[in-house]
Amino acid sequence: MKYFSLFFFCLYGLFHFNTVSAENTGLLASLGNSPTYTSQNILALKDSLKNLDVRLADYPDDYEASLLKSLVYFRVGEFQQAITELDGLIARVPDFHLAHLIRGDILLARVKKLNGLGNNSILNSLSHKQSTLLKSLLQESQMRLGRIKQDDLTSHYPRQILNLGESVEHALIVEKSTHRLYAYKRQDNGQPPKLLRDFYVSTGKKEGNKQLKGDLRTPEGVYFVTSWIPEEKLPDKYGVGAFPVNYPNELDQRQGKTGYGIWLHGTPSKFYSRPPLDSEGCVVLTNEDFNTLKQEITPGVTPIVIVEKVDWLDRTNWIAERDLLLGKLEQWRMDWESLDTSRYLDHYAQNFWSKGHNYKSWSKRKKRLASNKSYQKIQLSDISLLAYSENGNANDVVVARFQQDYQSSNFSSEMKKRLYLQRQSQQWKIMYEGR
Repeated sequence: MKYFSLFFFCLYGLFHFNTVSAENTGLLASLGNSPTYTSQNILALKDSLKNLDVRLADYPDDYEASLLKSLVYFRVGEFQQAITELDGLIARVPDFHLAHLIRGDILLARVKKLNGLGNNSILNSLSHKQSTLLKSLLQESQMRLGRIKQDDLTSHYPRQILNLGESVEHALIVEKSTHRLYAYKRQDNGQPPKLLRDFYVSTGKKEGNKQLKGDLRTPEGVYFVTSWIPEEKLPDKYGVGAFPVNYPNELDQRQGKTGYGIWLHGTPSKFYSRPPLDSEGCVVLTNEDFNTLKQEITPGVTPIVIVEKVDWLDRTNWIAERDLLLGKLEQWRMDWESLDTSRYLDHYAQNFWSKGHNYKSWSKRKKRLASNKSYQKIQLSDISLLAYSENGNANDVVVARFQQDYQSSNFSSEMKKRLYLQRQSQQWKIMYEGR
């Protein structure tokens, strides 16, 4: 891969002309609605430059931001600035193969019109193996370019993270359709979470939700990082470290899904990045991005929600959804505390299960326990609410994770608890309860 990158970089380096044509816009035609310059497109792209400068001011080693900045410079006709940005990037990360490809295209654009990134007569003569490598770079470029066109995420919030408990500083979301990982930080005073960074990632070779061991798909659902494995204890293919997650979780097992070893990890040392669909089911970052992200991850605490597409909500709708679920949880607590088992059991789905119980046996047990108590007090704290959907909204699920302190006339306990709630006929019902 490194030899291939240097091949077209050196080949394109032969072209050092000072004249450019306004028609040479094929490389970034996807950034605007038209392959020709318009004042509206130019203004939008210049706004993108400002956003990228903010990213780089906060994180000088945001190599993707530097790459995207060079592309925007090219699109607005600032060709020398595009080359200067790329030269600085390549000096810092010489194995960033996509940066070499884009630099070559910009140089070639000085002498002829391009019809798209990597689409030229020079690269048409590549071998089959080299063409496959080129195709993977083109796929990566489309995923990275998509980040420029994305709406401003500072005014929209993911429905996947509706609340983070006091012990949960950060949460991660992986959006498979765009190959992005978003890192969020908990805010105090009931404020929506704050987006810290987002990264390009690779996922499973096969698209779709993981079902079976070896199907090469990345699972979708709410998961938690379980442990940390340092680089020295891993084969090189996992890069600079790995965070295993708890796939299959309780719901996965209930649905008969199989497999194991789903990790968040780095990239082999001989590559800077991997194509979008390239893992055996894991979520893969560049080693540089992984080292940045690992500071925000706490094993046993940090959730990672993996979805096909993130549900972005404005502030008003995000708060309304959060408050609805918090209200549902509070009503469950109050009805349980009341010793009115009919009201309490109405919160549970008919397909409910827990360890050793279904709805029928759970109901029988709870009625028996309540009949032997004169009072009970339940307190919930450190509440996290994490959502995802399977098949659109057909299987809308929220995972509630919290600290439960229980006292009654004959028993007391403290524990971490997890509920799975499912929307059934516009009603939220508990379908799983466990630790």
